[in-house]
Amino acid sequence: MNTAAPASSRLVAYGCLALSMSLVGGYVALSKPLVAAFPVLLLAWLRFGIAALAMPHWLRRAPDEAPMSGRTRALVFLESFLGNFLFSIFMLFGVSLTSAVSAGVIMASIPAAVAVASWLFLRERITVRIGLAIGCAALGIGLLALTPAHAPATTDSAAPSSMPWLGNLLVFCAVLCETAYAVIGKSLTGHLGPKRISSLINLWGFVLSMPFGIWFALQFDFSAVRIGTWALLVVYALAASIWTVWLWMTGLRHVPAAQAGVFAVMLPVSAALVGVLVLGESLSAAQLFAFALALIGVVLATWPERRR
Repeated sequence: MNTAAPASSRLVAYGCLALSMSLVGGYVALSKPLVAAFPVLLLAWLRFGIAALAMPHWLRRAPDEAPMSGRTRALVFLESFLGNFLFSIFMLFGVSLTSAVSAGVIMASIPAAVAVASWLFLRERITVRIGLAIGCAALGIGLLALTPAHAPATTDSAAPSSMPWLGNLLVFCAVLCETAYAVIGKSLTGHLGPKRISSLINLWGFVLSMPFGIWFALQFDFSAVRIGTWALLVVYALAASIWTVWLWMTGLRHVPAAQAGVFAVMLPVSAALVGVLVLGESLSAAQLFAFALALIGVVLATWPERRR
């Protein structure tokens, strides 16, 4: 782990991490129109397929990179299965049943979840402050679960479902997948380059989603999809499978995993902003309070310790 990188490298790494989480939050919110146009499992397969066409040259091993061991191959598969395939399924089904604002609040619990995972798998100690952060995230999610969803200002196919509680639960499952993605990803950056990690886990995602994707594709009327929806799908695929993964893995090479958790705050903020500014959703007082609790948890979980 390189924790003593030059200041310029660390600033670039911080920028990569912040931009990665901002893009994740943005595409989480913008996926609502896509799940209204495509079946979720078909959408996931199309996402991985479009991204695979864009980066076949990233699959090649660099000259200075050692061959993958059995453990590294297993970690690549888990990184794709948990942090790529299952995250996409839970997130896409979740945002189809709840609002983008609600999804953003729930995803604010990612830093606290990463702290718990670090304690379980990396033997890191959970301080009183981390415990308070986990409590704030839990209270925010609990309050959100009891708050009725607000309908967007426009009446279109992306109207909220009558089961927001199920959508919130699925988004929280996506949080757990994102936690595994962060922990496993830090281990992979010590063995593989960011580009190869991005291409390998996307290829696994394409293979895993292929049976469902083909089955839905045979029954789907692709001619009914508008040009604008196709354009949004391409942007979504490139952002979700290429840009965000490469930016995150690049930043992780120079920043400790615990410190990288600071930038997860950009995910719920960007998701909520897109939900309000682009999708016409509204923020109720209860949602604002839940959002504040979640962000307080983020600050408590990621505020740097004073050096002795």
